[in-house]
Amino acid sequence: MGVKGVGCEDGRLEVVDLPALEPGRGQVLLEVLRCGICGSDLHARHHCDELADVLAEAGYEDFMRSSERVVFGHEFSGTVAEYGPGCRRRTPQGAPVVALPLLRLHGKPQAIGLSKAAPGAYAEQVLVEESLMLPVPDGLSAELAALTEPMAIGRHAVRRGEVGKRDVAIVIGCGPIGLAVITMLKASGVGTIVASDLSAGRRKLAGTCGADIVLDPSEASPYDAAAAKGEHLRTIPAAAELAIDTTQKLRRLPVPWHHVWRVAEKLGAKPPRPVIFECVGVPGILDQVIASAPLYSRVVVVGVCMGADAIRPSMAINKEIELRFVVGYTPLEFRDTLHMLAEGKLDPSPLVTGTVGLEGVEDAFAALADPDAHAKILIDPKRLDAEPAHRSPRGP
Repeated sequence: MGVKGVGCEDGRLEVVDLPALEPGRGQVLLEVLRCGICGSDLHARHHCDELADVLAEAGYEDFMRSSERVVFGHEFSGTVAEYGPGCRRRTPQGAPVVALPLLRLHGKPQAIGLSKAAPGAYAEQVLVEESLMLPVPDGLSAELAALTEPMAIGRHAVRRGEVGKRDVAIVIGCGPIGLAVITMLKASGVGTIVASDLSAGRRKLAGTCGADIVLDPSEASPYDAAAAKGEHLRTIPAAAELAIDTTQKLRRLPVPWHHVWRVAEKLGAKPPRPVIFECVGVPGILDQVIASAPLYSRVVVVGVCMGADAIRPSMAINKEIELRFVVGYTPLEFRDTLHMLAEGKLDPSPLVTGTVGLEGVEDAFAALADPDAHAKILIDPKRLDAEPAHRSPRGP
């Protein structure tokens, strides 16, 4: 007996009958409780071929193509329905679980929900690897458990950014991933978080998630706001002046100036700089960030730009901008995120602004085009709704 799911082919979304899933060796069949609609799903619907070409060049040749029917869904929670052969079966049937969205098929890893070979959780059931499955701690709802995956992306980005508690963090773009980054920055104890987005609804959510300064970039600069907190160097002449002044002052000391400078470097002395998280992922944004950021900024690129983009290396070089590109998370980061949710260290519930059944997925994609109306819409395969059951973004 087959199951219902939502297939995407040539950009069209429709509810379809899927073949019955049978867990292979080391695999587990889950009954899906909730599945999040991810921004990468929205992009992949129409731009998957561009990303598939890139990933094929990087060695993964099975990323979805527009001509293939693919079942999206890599942010999910569910219950254990059936174990395949060779499983350890430590989690009882019916228990709530989450899983990293990777499935090994014929000796090759596949991206669940982004490959024809591994149907995702826009469906009543999904297959996962037992080794990548984690029991949901008691008391954590299926709704919040399904946010483990996007919140783990935020955790990975923050860890890769190496943000200190005294640093100023700037988040450009407050969609679901930007909000996940803000939530994780707050949980990490970062003292000053500046958030920037054109959408009033997303700015409201950014404040709810923990941003200290929230602004509209058409009206104010996030870099000016950050500089007021961190005394960042904004121009090349300012950096040159600092070098001259510092050397003059050190030369007045009764010891060789270069020894003092060397000791200061070993103790960690350096010009203050922000850590900037680019969470938009559209062409042109990264070059704008490089051009506007203070000198020596660390830029963590979290937003996935599906198409080609261009930057001016000479600008980044002269300002000594550090770029770090991030994707995904480690199994440990995924596990730790799940337990942070269960322990109340994270509260991403304001992100969930709607829930739909399978019949409402196409309407949900359309609704997510309005950033003031929705942030994250979850799919409940058992619902019959054809339109998103709306919950307005919460503010302070």
